[in-house]
Amino acid sequence: MNFVLSDEQRMLQDTVQRLVARDCGFEQRQAVAASPLGWSRELWARCAEIGLLALPFAAAQGGLDGTPVDLMIVFETLGRALPQEPLLASTAIAGAVLRDSGTRWVPHIASGALTLAWAHDEAQAHHHRFDVACTARPVDGGWRIDGDKSCVLHGGSADRLLVSARVVGARRDRDGLALFIVDARAGGIERQAFRTHDGLPAADLHFAAVAVDAADVIGVPGQAAALIDAAAEAAIAALAAEAVGVMDALLAQTVEYLKTRQQFGGPIGRFQALQHRCAEMLMALEQARSMAIYAALMRSEPDAAERSKALAAVKVQVGQAARFVGQQAVQLHGGIGVSAESAVGQGFKRLTMIEQRFGDSGYHLAQFARSGGFVEVAR
Repeated sequence: MNFVLSDEQRMLQDTVQRLVARDCGFEQRQAVAASPLGWSRELWARCAEIGLLALPFAAAQGGLDGTPVDLMIVFETLGRALPQEPLLASTAIAGAVLRDSGTRWVPHIASGALTLAWAHDEAQAHHHRFDVACTARPVDGGWRIDGDKSCVLHGGSADRLLVSARVVGARRDRDGLALFIVDARAGGIERQAFRTHDGLPAADLHFAAVAVDAADVIGVPGQAAALIDAAAEAAIAALAAEAVGVMDALLAQTVEYLKTRQQFGGPIGRFQALQHRCAEMLMALEQARSMAIYAALMRSEPDAAERSKALAAVKVQVGQAARFVGQQAVQLHGGIGVSAESAVGQGFKRLTMIEQRFGDSGYHLAQFARSGGFVEVAR
């Protein structure tokens, strides 16, 4: 397939590249990661200024009517800089969940005045998308939420939480779920903050009789499964693009290192065995890039089963490529590749965590196999 960006998409890519070159150097990123907040409000404001936060929302809501391909461009380009900011929840996931809801929060998200966190995963779920034990019960004028959410990225600093809760049904039922926008500082919420393996701020959340206004229910209570699917699929597509950006940076850093590292009377890049390793990294990267494009295009597929199958395949292929490229980059750099001060080591950590988020490769491979894969079975 001849995939070519439009003029507008190339302009978007150039804009984000300039942002990365000016404000997202590795030293800057390290300083931000070490700060108490763990991400940069100044960089967040710049993202809002150039329209990145408004990209996925409808123009009628104050957005820019961006497409999944537009988001792919943003996440791939920013991925090279290992961003710490809450872009995934506030753009990709929020765009998938809120684009057609008409919620009053969208203009605030698009302007950068409000950040979101996706509070869906629970400790017992083990990647099962609809394993939700957190409950929501109707009360006068609204809802009451009780339960726990685990490893909520940016959950310690978000202004609002996108929370899934069970209204009716058994713990793993697809039906019976609802989504809410909850004030992160509401009474009854306890937040235990920590950092993930790749340095992103996260938090475990406990909800005890948390009151939510009826106006902050997203969609129809008990019928949120399609929205949760949309959120997960948007996140998988965005993370695939981010992983491509990280792998691209790791390959460039590795090639540069092999050109400059002197051993046995010359640069080690002259050895054919190491050149072959870089060629294999490039092939894995390009396969992942093709799958990231495929993910962006399949986001618009009307058949939910085909869309789900495609995104599972993307998660598997990109996860395998990320592990291979990350491991090769670290090994070719030697000991420096695993140091905290190395961009290669930090990139490998990010790829490792991307592979785990929204279901790891093993989980999605099983999902893909159960769907019949890409093979048409005679009936």
